[in-house]
Amino acid sequence: MKEEDKKEERNKVKQRELTYKLIISQLFYDGHQTLAQELAAIVEQEAAAVSPSDRLMNIVSMGLQHEHEVERPLNRLEYTLGPGLDLEFETEPQTSAPEPAMYETAYVTSHKDKCRAAAFTMDGNLVATGSVDASIKILDVDRMLAKSDPDAVELHPDAVVGHPVIRTLYDHLDEITCLEFHPREQILISGSRDTNIKMFDFSKTSAKKAFKTLTDAEQVTCMSIHPSGDFLAVTTEGPVLRFYDISSCQCYVCPYPREHHTGPLTSVRYAADARVCATASKDGDVKVWDGVSARCVQTFSKCHDGAEVCSVLFSRNGKYILSSGLDSVVKLWELSTGRCLIAYTGAGSVGRQEHSAHAMFNHTEDFVMFPDEATTSLCAWDARNAQRKNLLSLGHNGPVRHMVHSPCSPAFITCSDDFRARFWYRRNVH
Repeated sequence: MKEEDKKEERNKVKQRELTYKLIISQLFYDGHQTLAQELAAIVEQEAAAVSPSDRLMNIVSMGLQHEHEVERPLNRLEYTLGPGLDLEFETEPQTSAPEPAMYETAYVTSHKDKCRAAAFTMDGNLVATGSVDASIKILDVDRMLAKSDPDAVELHPDAVVGHPVIRTLYDHLDEITCLEFHPREQILISGSRDTNIKMFDFSKTSAKKAFKTLTDAEQVTCMSIHPSGDFLAVTTEGPVLRFYDISSCQCYVCPYPREHHTGPLTSVRYAADARVCATASKDGDVKVWDGVSARCVQTFSKCHDGAEVCSVLFSRNGKYILSSGLDSVVKLWELSTGRCLIAYTGAGSVGRQEHSAHAMFNHTEDFVMFPDEATTSLCAWDARNAQRKNLLSLGHNGPVRHMVHSPCSPAFITCSDDFRARFWYRRNVH
């Protein structure tokens, strides 16, 4: 460790000790002697040496008065969706986002076998679903809304009320396990148990076959596209994360076996800035990987008490990872400290679930959502304090195996073993 780093670390320790001292002083000042003495014992401070003081209250008051002066400028997403989840600064955030229980089914599409994959475009205008029957459907969101509510045409005057399914693609030989839309081109990327990753140009109405295929050695379980659209992070039934260069079809992996997972991979997600990506595995760990060197830079070991980790997802600002496990618990992890900050519990009414399921944020990151396997209902929590919200009955006749929320509007899609995908939407949010 460099001398500057050591000095910075010593300063952090001193600041933390001062913070604890201020808290203890404030508790004494406010008359909470017992609480102050207990905290002093926990943080190993001499309570007798701390005098009652109102200094902490004064510092907080001054800080709140000037907080707006140091706020960073909002980016385009924050103007439309709000700042997203940031526990570092928020105390009493306001939200206009609808509770998940207020969403309604706007459209249902059926496959010929279990439905287990879905994805939205970045603008939220299209959604794709994939099935065990090896078929893929691309649906138009405006058309789904118009089909379910004729009044919606007034809200979407450009929509042509045709059939919501605008493309049906057949080019795989086995279950579609994952789907991703290219961030810049009209390209849909699919992964399958047939070990192939295929790319479809859906701008052409007649195109039912892929124009490019990447063939792996193992069944593909999940993938995440780099925000540039040039690279693809891919997980398989094996323990090794792959990085594919889409143009050259070259595959890169971390060259150090000790850094890899020890069990099959279940999920992968890039952070919004693509500096890192995260993976989940049946070995119970979540790992964070450098987006350039492909080296593992952080490991959250046994983060669901050893249970299989089913999904990982970054918050928009990249500070947190949301994970879900077969223990039916959803957790929020802070990357800078490696700590679990919040556990969202109560989804598993019978404890450990049988099938894997995905946790997700809503589009504003005000809520965390996760399906309860036993009741086929949607559990939701306040993302900041894990307060339980009302349940939403998802209306499926089988377990919900995959869910994905629109990145920019109050809409999500649920995929179930009952062969159906349901598109959910909250109307009249204003």
